[in-house]
This record gives sequence, structure tokens and C-alpha cells, in this order.
Amino acid sequence: MPFHIHLVSDSTGETISAVTRACIAQFEEVEVKEHIWNLIRTPRALQTVIGGIKENPGLVLYTFVDEGSRATLEDYCRSNSIPCVSVLGAVLKGMMVHFGRNPSHMPGKQHALDADYFARIDAMDYALEQDDGRGVERLRESDVLILGVSRTSKTPTCIYLAGRGIRAANIPFVPGIPMPDLSELKKPLIVGLTKDPDSLIAIRRNRLSLLSEERETAYVDPEKVREELLEARRYFARLACPVIDVSRRSIEETAAEIIMLLSRKREKEAV
Repeated sequence: MPFHIHLVSDSTGETISAVTRACIAQFEEVEVKEHIWNLIRTPRALQTVIGGIKENPGLVLYTFVDEGSRATLEDYCRSNSIPCVSVLGAVLKGMMVHFGRNPSHMPGKQHALDADYFARIDAMDYALEQDDGRGVERLRESDVLILGVSRTSKTPTCIYLAGRGIRAANIPFVPGIPMPDLSELKKPLIVGLTKDPDSLIAIRRNRLSLLSEERETAYVDPEKVREELLEARRYFARLACPVIDVSRRSIEETAAEIIMLLSRKREKEAV
């Protein structure tokens, strides 16, 4: 039987879903049935949630900022011995103490159509326009420039960074094809991505299989791939740019490393 978990939010549920996924990943052998309750902002909607919890009792995780809704949900869970956890509670309480003021208690405020929202949309448009070496003339506008051989997750990493409001472009490193002159670029953080040869070959073979291409080419030849990676490494060394091995990293982990490097670069420039 699966364990039931109720995710209750007065906003889009994005925050609570992300936290839940991160935690569930640590319990590989546990089967979980998630019940999603988003945009719960009225007493009537909350009663529907309580009815769902009554039908399938289980852990309740919530991100209410409205005190009345929070109290109603907690009272029901307490009276029925159902575990109930506020995902944002401890963080908000810590910030209240540190800042010396109370939160606004406005649901969905992080999704307001503010400058940050439009910055993310702009960054997404930029990433799509600059994908795979297109629009070299606009590289000066980028925050991050990602380089790497084929199938090192350059595009999805750029898209993920765009979701954080970071303008990211990428250029593929292809043996025998000159790279654009990057010596004049001062603003963007240039990062090289590399990968273990064996895993890179496996990914490329899978890619060719999806394209119904069965011929053996330099694209998947072990010796050629190793030479390609070595040549790319030498190019990265000439640029003196940081290099990230993505062999055993998720897109999120690669992006997190880049965000940290970008933050450090900006801190040094601000001094």
C-alpha cells in the first residue's frame, strides 16, 4: 500500500512540490501517492481539502501564509492524529526574528509580475535565440557562456539558468571548426563542460539510434571521442575558464555550480 501525502498550497504549489520531490528521492523503496491541492484560498476550498485528507489519511505538507487557513488545517490534523508540517513555517519564523518584522502573509507573492518575473522571461527568450552557437553577435549580453562538445547538456543547462533569470548562451566545440573570438568578452562567465568518454559515447549512440542512424562514425568512435574531449580541454585551458565534469551530475547540479561561480565572479567585480 502506498503512503499518502497531501501537498496543500495557497499558491501554485511549485515550492512545496520541489521540496517534496527532493525529500522523497531519499526514500527509494517507498511508494508514495501524492494528492495535490493548489490555490486553496477560501474556506470552502479548504473544506474540500480536509475531505480529501479524511478519505486518504496521510502526511500533510502545506505552505499557507494565511493564519486562519493554517489554524483550521492544523486543528483538523491534530484532532485526528494526522501529521501536519508547515514547509515554510520554520524559515519564516527565522526571518521574522532576524529581520525584526512580520511577513506580509500574501499568498503567491513570489509569482508576482515584477521585474524579476520579466527578467526570467527575457532570459528564456535569450537562451533560445542563442542556442547552439547562434547569434554570436549578442554574446556580450550574456551572463554565462557555456562551451562543450556535443551531448554535454549545454542547452538544458542554459534553459534551467534562464529560469533563474540568468542570460545563458552556449557554443558547441566541434573539432576542425574554428571557435568565435571570445577574447573581448568581459561580462559573461565562460564555463566549459566535459564528460567521461564512455558515458558520452553511450549517450551519442542512443541519440543516433533515435535518429535511425546505424553507421559507425567519428561521432561515436572511442578514439575520436577521446581526442575530441582532449582538444576541448586544451581549448578551455587556453581560455583559463572553469571546467565542470557533468558525467555524474544532474542538470540542476551543473546549474548550481555555475550559479555559484557567477556569484563569486560578480562579488570580485564589485570590490
